[in-house]
Amino acid sequence: MRSVAVTRETILQELEGLPEDQLREVLEFILFLKFRREMERARQRFAVAVKEARAIAQERGITDEEVLAEIRAVRAKQ
Repeated sequence: MRSVAVTRETILQELEGLPEDQLREVLEFILFLKFRREMERARQRFAVAVKEARAIAQERGITDEEVLAEIRAVRAKQ
């Protein structure tokens, strides 16, 4: 398996000689990969927050139906 340093060096070597339009495509792909990684992290944080909120609601005897009713009531006021 390649080390990170070798992989980075190989990528840099492959970038040499690419035309500008392809360099832009590579940059766009890199930005997409970073965005996708951040979206996955956000999804994971959201899932944890929902789980924690449900646990708190359960401790307080609040049902999912009551939560939904509250959400609907707030939305109706908007």
